[in-house]
Amino acid sequence: MRVHLKTLGCRLNEAELEIWAREFEVAGCKIVAELERADLLILNSCAVTQDAVRKSRGLVRKLLRENPKAKVILSGCYATLESGEAESLGVDLIVSNRDKHRLVDIALEQLPSKPAIADFEASPEPTLFRMGRHRGFIKVQDGCRHHCSYCIVTLARGEERSRKIDEILRQIQEHEDQGIGEVVLTGVHLGGYGSDLNSNLCLLIEAILKKTRIPRIRLGSLEPWDISEGFIELFQNPRLMPHLHLPIQSGSDAILKRMARRTRRGDFLELVHRLRSGVAHMNITTDIIVGFPGESDLDWAQTLEIAKLADFGDIHIFSFSPRSGTAAALMDHQVASDIKSSRSRELHQTNQAQKIARMTRLAGETREVLFEAHQNQGKQDLISGYTTDYHRLAVVLPSGEASPLSYTIRTVKITGVDEKSACLTGALCA
Repeated sequence: MRVHLKTLGCRLNEAELEIWAREFEVAGCKIVAELERADLLILNSCAVTQDAVRKSRGLVRKLLRENPKAKVILSGCYATLESGEAESLGVDLIVSNRDKHRLVDIALEQLPSKPAIADFEASPEPTLFRMGRHRGFIKVQDGCRHHCSYCIVTLARGEERSRKIDEILRQIQEHEDQGIGEVVLTGVHLGGYGSDLNSNLCLLIEAILKKTRIPRIRLGSLEPWDISEGFIELFQNPRLMPHLHLPIQSGSDAILKRMARRTRRGDFLELVHRLRSGVAHMNITTDIIVGFPGESDLDWAQTLEIAKLADFGDIHIFSFSPRSGTAAALMDHQVASDIKSSRSRELHQTNQAQKIARMTRLAGETREVLFEAHQNQGKQDLISGYTTDYHRLAVVLPSGEASPLSYTIRTVKITGVDEKSACLTGALCA
């Protein structure tokens, strides 16, 4: 059976896709990158916003239209929260978040098909590469105990559940054996890892650094209040990448309170200072929600100010849209669409200018780059990847010289910035 897997939404969905891919292969199935070749299509859906619901619904319809002969299994938050609507789309099977750890077993029990074992054994390429991915996403926990007023994920994912350290180590060691250069630790509430196991995220990272040899370890999104004592010292090990994604969501204390966030602007800025002072090349990125209910001109000015003071490497910008089932959807003083659009444009401009300025300051420095993608441009090749501090970087080489560098880590001298693509440029060091 040929299986094609797709996902929308968070890195946790990506991590779950990788687990399913390995389990399907162990069962004798073949993972294929082209959906039109598949006998079985799997979609791990998202429903964190109303826009994500729309995209999930649209992708289901696209899968059904482009490969009508294949069986389709829908899982994820959209399948869990909007199961009635999802069933009406015509998929063959819905697997809720509660049962998604058994998705492969359920699929093989209810949608039997003859496995293509010979086809699977003929491919020596790691599963990740066949899926078009270059770094491993490692799911270390699921669920969240917090209840931010705009977030539906607690309802969709349930209570916090952590994977045992030995299980996580085995998965990372499998990636090592396949030649994967980087793993990303991810979870709904990553900083809450171990709350149900008498452990914590620092102990997990220490175990990974001690008991694995994977060259690069990166962390997924972390809530700022989860940065514990001793956390910064972990970055003394160069295998732990100096990049953190710390969602601030707003620069206004009044709005942060309405969001039920457990941080305030002063605490966040002090944390940013400590991280940059304690970790060389630390790049900090964030999420900001524009137009949250009750956001005044003063609140918005404070958000723009914190974006500039924190000098983020990048900002993921979301215009607030009411998500049914959340407290924020019922709040008064909803912000008008035209105001949200205007503020969003202003923040995008601020972010782009800061991002280019920050990258420009890196000219002349050297970084280790994990190369992931290359494309031929006639007489030359362009190969690109990410630096340790999570800036995209591209190198131009004579035609034919880029392909052997794919999935390798090389030292590069930064020469400048391509402002149009917001990408660093560089030259390979001898």
